[in-house]
Amino acid sequence: MQEDHLDSVAIVKCIVDDLHSSFAYWLSRQGKVRLTKWYSPYSQKERTKVIRELSGLILTRGPKLCNFVEWRGFKVVYKRYASLYFCMCIDQDDNELEVLEIIHHFVEILDRYFGSVCELDLIFNFHKAYYILDELLIAGELQETSKKTVARLIAAQDSLVETAKEQASSLSTMIAQATK
Repeated sequence: MQEDHLDSVAIVKCIVDDLHSSFAYWLSRQGKVRLTKWYSPYSQKERTKVIRELSGLILTRGPKLCNFVEWRGFKVVYKRYASLYFCMCIDQDDNELEVLEIIHHFVEILDRYFGSVCELDLIFNFHKAYYILDELLIAGELQETSKKTVARLIAAQDSLVETAKEQASSLSTMIAQATK
């Protein structure tokens, strides 16, 4: 088990230097966009058109076809996990297999955080999913390869949020008592 973990980390670390993503998005089998992250400038109209175009392209592909699609001079790499498609758009010369590894790495971290991640976790806790993604990718480039480090950072963030909620609650109580 330890050797598998080290191999996975070594594979992911090789990716850091060259990969740059234009955007990433998560799509349900029904075609509903669950999360999007844009690393290149697109207007809202362009984003809507891109999502519609790629959703139609990816959702209609057979399960036995490869997970790479050439599109407008880019490559779109996607992987289906349960009822969600995780998609990333990369430059033509980037390695698709590296992107599949990044997607898998992200899903493993989501699984570790949420237990067994499902579509509802991403719907109701989208802010946490974005935070996890932001710990992995910055400006479309992989920044953190260690699952343990990401888990530690997320736990610290959760702790800060809980502390802030407690302080806000006690402040509200003090204000309510003072205004009586």
